[in-house]
Amino acid sequence: MIQPVRRALISVSDKTGVIAFARELAALGIAILSTGGTARLLADNGIPAVEVSEHTGFPEMLDGRVKTLHPKIHGGLLARRELASHVDAIAAHGIDPIDLLVVNLYPFEATIARPDCPLEDAIENIDIGGPAMVRSGAKNWRGVGVLTTPQQYDAALDEIRASGGLSDQTRFRLAVAAFDAVAVYDGAISDYLSSLQADGTRAEFPAQLNGRFVKLQDLRYGENPHQHAAFYRDLYPAPGSLVTARQLQGKELSYNNIADADAAWECVKSFDTPACVIVKHANPCGVAIGADAADAYARAFRTDPTSAFGGIITFNRPVDAEAARAMSKQFVEVVLAPSYSADARAVLAAKANVRVLEIALDRVQADGRTDWERGHNAQDVKRIGSGLLVQSADNHTLRADELKVVTRVAPTEAQRRDLLFAWRVAKFVKSNAIVFCGDGATLGVGAGQMSRVDSARIASIKAGNAGLDLAGSVVASDAFFPFRDGLDVVAEVGAIAVIQPGGSVRDEEVIAAADERGIAMVFTGVRHFRH
Repeated sequence: MIQPVRRALISVSDKTGVIAFARELAALGIAILSTGGTARLLADNGIPAVEVSEHTGFPEMLDGRVKTLHPKIHGGLLARRELASHVDAIAAHGIDPIDLLVVNLYPFEATIARPDCPLEDAIENIDIGGPAMVRSGAKNWRGVGVLTTPQQYDAALDEIRASGGLSDQTRFRLAVAAFDAVAVYDGAISDYLSSLQADGTRAEFPAQLNGRFVKLQDLRYGENPHQHAAFYRDLYPAPGSLVTARQLQGKELSYNNIADADAAWECVKSFDTPACVIVKHANPCGVAIGADAADAYARAFRTDPTSAFGGIITFNRPVDAEAARAMSKQFVEVVLAPSYSADARAVLAAKANVRVLEIALDRVQADGRTDWERGHNAQDVKRIGSGLLVQSADNHTLRADELKVVTRVAPTEAQRRDLLFAWRVAKFVKSNAIVFCGDGATLGVGAGQMSRVDSARIASIKAGNAGLDLAGSVVASDAFFPFRDGLDVVAEVGAIAVIQPGGSVRDEEVIAAADERGIAMVFTGVRHFRH
């Protein structure tokens, strides 16, 4: 059913698009009520509007804190048009129905985003009248359309022009969005206030955490077919994160596709030079840098062609036809890259089921050098039984000057580069992680074992299965070697340099073993457990 729009109330903090929108409403013969700054803006632009204080017969007061909290406003929003008793009541009290409510709220989140924001400013930017009106209008959605963002203006105008009002479906959809907006707003206030400390500083983790996520899609199933699943994004996603991806072709993404793709994408965008990362079951099974996308892919693939079957392939550079043709020779579930050439798109189109994702990863200039702009989450969250574990994200990047040489033999410059490469990869491998590398490419990866020595053995076995020689390789261990046995394993298969956090009570034993075997070892002082 179409509910005619004869009267609108406009009271917005964000004035984007409101002049053009109000002018169109006025041209359609719709009476406009407005408040404060919005009313002045409309008047200055020749748009007829009645100030709320004139409409209610009660002045704005308390520095604008009280202006719309009045029966003539809330009665006009809450009166049910289909109930004769409501219609009679508002008529008896001279209350006019309000059919369209256009409100967005004080910029609370923008205010508290300022590092120096005092509590007084935050409090003054807690909107009272706005959320009250939004809730009233949304509750009475059968009679009132509620617009809470400028992005809704054009569609609403189109429908009003075409039919003289808004349909039940539109009003209900707008009401849901309105309640969502108020919930987000209240959640931000709760997060902020519950993070305040007695000294006025803000705690990293608030006393109450209000999750704010938007559903992107329902999924066919979860990790297994008997599980139900959906994919959500942060309300304000980080630029360059997986949730900003655009799917160009292929089947619908699955739960496991998304989880693996995220692991691969976070790893590949950590590299400054052209890189390729291949992930299988949340672990990198091949990582390499190269001259371009095709070269990086070839070098990453050779690490473990068996595990790469049915894997996720990611690039931090545009994919050209050569890289696309190389990938097309294997079975791949998902491909991710910043962009694809037209020829690459044509090659990949021949494999219609392959999910091809494009994620904007803009080039920026920083300190006189070209760098990648990378979106990183500030926090990681893990669900446990009836609770959450929340931590700051592991965004630590190791610099070459932070390496501490602890053995008699120091690594060469080439070995240092490979050690830093191996360390970067190990950060994204499930613990216990052991990663053999050489010349900017992985040679063997051991992941997720209960003992570090077993991860070392598995990494060397996988290298052997791929026909890769570990003589002269370097090794990264995501956490310290608790005993010398793990170091002995990597030394026996040819590793000549090791990077590890250090910090074990048996560090001296492990260092002595490295010296005994003529291996260079560096400590990072940082570990990268990934569970």
